[in-house]
Amino acid sequence: MCGTWAQTIGLSWLVLKLTHSGTQLGLVLAAQFLPMLILGVWGGVITDRFNKRHILYCTQTLQGLLALTLGLLVVTHHIELWMVYVLATSLGLTQVVDNPTRQTFIFELAGSQYLKNAVSLNSTMVNVARIVGPSIAGVLIATVGIGACFLINAASFVAVLAALIAMQASQLHSVPPVAREKGQIRAGLRYVWSVPILKATLIMMFIIGTFAYEFPVIMPLFATVTLHGNASTYSAMTVAMGIGAVTGGLYAAGRGAAKTGALSRAAFLFGASIILMSLMPNLLTTFIVLVLVGGLSILFISLANSTLQLTSAPAMRGRVMALWSIAFLGTTPIGGPIIGTIADHTNPRVGLAVGGVSALMAAGLGVAIGRQHAARASAER
Repeated sequence: MCGTWAQTIGLSWLVLKLTHSGTQLGLVLAAQFLPMLILGVWGGVITDRFNKRHILYCTQTLQGLLALTLGLLVVTHHIELWMVYVLATSLGLTQVVDNPTRQTFIFELAGSQYLKNAVSLNSTMVNVARIVGPSIAGVLIATVGIGACFLINAASFVAVLAALIAMQASQLHSVPPVAREKGQIRAGLRYVWSVPILKATLIMMFIIGTFAYEFPVIMPLFATVTLHGNASTYSAMTVAMGIGAVTGGLYAAGRGAAKTGALSRAAFLFGASIILMSLMPNLLTTFIVLVLVGGLSILFISLANSTLQLTSAPAMRGRVMALWSIAFLGTTPIGGPIIGTIADHTNPRVGLAVGGVSALMAAGLGVAIGRQHAARASAER
C-alpha cells in the first residue's frame, strides 16, 4: 500500500507536469476508473464464481507489471500523455476484478466474527500507508524524479504475492464459489434493491464517491493554485489526511455494524469538514482540518463497508461489493472531470465545496430512506 500511495502521488504529479491542467488530471483518473463504472458488475460475478486467492495472484501480478512499465517509460523519458491514458485504463481493467475480490477476501481471512474489526483495521493499514507512501513519493520526486515512484510500487507487489503464497488455505473461511447461471447480474441488483440498508448505503456512497472523493484531482490543485505550493505541499496534505484516517480507522474498529442513521451522521460530518477545508487560508490550517477530514472519511467508509459485508448473503457478497466498488471508484470518470473543470474555471476552493455539499445531500437522502423504510415497516406491523 505504501507503493500504491507513492504511485498515486507520482501519477498526479506526472499529469500536471505534462499538461498543467486540472481537467486533464481528472480525465486521466477517469480513464483509470471508467472500466469499473462500465464493467464493475461483471467483476462481482467473477469474484463470486472463482477462488478469490487465485484471482488475486493474477490481478496483483498484472498491476505490478503495469507499474513497472510506467516507471521505465518515465525514467527513460519516453512517456507521453497518451501512454499515461493507456496504462491508466489497463490498471482500471485489473481493478474491475481485483477490488471486489480484495474486499470479500477480508471475510475469508477474518470470518464473520471479526469482519467489522478487520475491515476497519484494513482501512487503518491503508491510511498508515497514506502517511508513509506520500512521504516517500515527496522525497523521490524531489531527488531522483517521478519515475522512481512507479518503480517502487512495482517492487512492492513482490511482498503482496509472497504473502498470498504463504497463506494456508485450510485456515481461510472460504465461501464456496457460486455456480454459473444466467441472470446473475440482475439477481444481484434485485437483491440489493430489496434490502433497504444495502440500497441506502450504496446510494449514499454513489453520491459521495462521485463528487466528494475526488481528492487525487482537487488536492494537487489546492496545493499548487490555492496554497502556491509544490509536490512537498501536496505530500504534506496527503500525510495530514492519513493521520486523521488512522485515528478514524482505529475508532471505527471498535464499533459494530452501522445502521442508516449512523452512516448519515458520518456522511454529514464528513461533508461539513470538506466545506471547512475549502475555507482554510494557509497550509497550517489546511493541515489541521485535513486530519479531521481523513478521520471522518474513514469512519464513513468503514461503517458502510462492514455494514454491506455483514448484511449481504454469502452468495451475493461479491456482487454487492462490486456495486460498492462502482459507487466508490467507478464514479470517478463522472466526478473527476467535473471537479477538475470546476476548479479550472473557478478555483479549487469551489471544487472542494461542491464535494462537501454532495456529502451533505447524501446524508439527507440516507435519513429520508431510513425514515421511509421505518414508516413502511411500522405500517406493515
